[in-house]
Amino acid sequence: MEPFGVYVHWPFCLSKCPYCDFNSHVRDKVDQARWRAALLTEIEHAATSAPHRPVTSVFFGGGTPSLMPPETAAAVIEKIRDCWGFAEDAEITTEANPTSVEVDNFKALADVGVNRLSLGVQSLDNTVLEFLGREHSAAEAIEAIEGAATYFGRYSFDLIYARPEQTLASWRRELDKALTLAGSHLSLYQLTIERGTPFHGLWRQGKLTPLSEGRSAEMFTETRAWLADAGLPAYETSNHGAPGSECRHNLLYWRYQDYVGIGPGAHGRVTVDGTKFAIERRKLPERWLEAVERDGHGTRNQVALTSRDKLVELVIMGLRTAEGISDTRFQEVAGASFGTLLNADALGEFTKEGLIETEATYLRVTEAGQLHLDTLIERLLP
Repeated sequence: MEPFGVYVHWPFCLSKCPYCDFNSHVRDKVDQARWRAALLTEIEHAATSAPHRPVTSVFFGGGTPSLMPPETAAAVIEKIRDCWGFAEDAEITTEANPTSVEVDNFKALADVGVNRLSLGVQSLDNTVLEFLGREHSAAEAIEAIEGAATYFGRYSFDLIYARPEQTLASWRRELDKALTLAGSHLSLYQLTIERGTPFHGLWRQGKLTPLSEGRSAEMFTETRAWLADAGLPAYETSNHGAPGSECRHNLLYWRYQDYVGIGPGAHGRVTVDGTKFAIERRKLPERWLEAVERDGHGTRNQVALTSRDKLVELVIMGLRTAEGISDTRFQEVAGASFGTLLNADALGEFTKEGLIETEATYLRVTEAGQLHLDTLIERLLP
């Protein structure tokens, strides 16, 4: 049976970072008991419409879910167990930031069943952390990473690079330092200026100049080579891990498998009797909470996906991975071989240019093609 996951969204943060466009919010006070009850209620509702099968992964995302009381995490995990049950060796991940408040929760989170931690470190340089609006220092980040290694069998941390005025040499030094702290997984994201964020406002005012596309591309290429040499090859566009250490929950997304989304703004993809549904929860925390208490769930929209919808989502997600997409998967999801579903002219052109690799059984983007991923996807889709 295919993997099946549950994503749980905790929307609250201590502060809002200037680059962040995620569904995260700062609130002076959160009624913890009320929120815990609502999450459990929505899980019960989701279980009535999702096929009963063992959960292989749970991901607490945000926001900052490590600010969630450990007893809430425990209750959520237990409710998922009651509603679906867990597969053997299920992965249960929570995101966290390296503040002292959250580090103090690490042991308690491990005790209630969390077995993987994903830390939002973003940088190991205090000046950069200030620029990024982070609440922690480099020393606190290192302490948190060491704490993660102590309490969790698997852990990872994020870094942001391709920042304004950053040089390749300074990034290499920072990355070398990170590798001395990393376990078997790192997530490395290029800084993007997202509409509606404070950074976007600064950019429009001419007060923030992003790194040029050429220098960003050079950093991307060199980063993938460095990490591969260090034994952490890229298994997805921005994620690097030793074989076997990949984030199983995120692989579920990229392989276009089923998952339930719980909490404000959470999305899900669930197949029932051969029809795949896209499910979206209400985004604003207060609106979601009111809906759950009134209706038993916070669903904003539920749509049956067409064959075309599924093909587009499969290609967008699957071509981000190093493994690519098998032809068997194309036939399972979209009903035909990729050779007949995709733009034949683009397929031939990109294969000849060495940007994609195709055989009878799979389609994947090459290292050279990763730099042009958005263009490849746009042209391959008919």
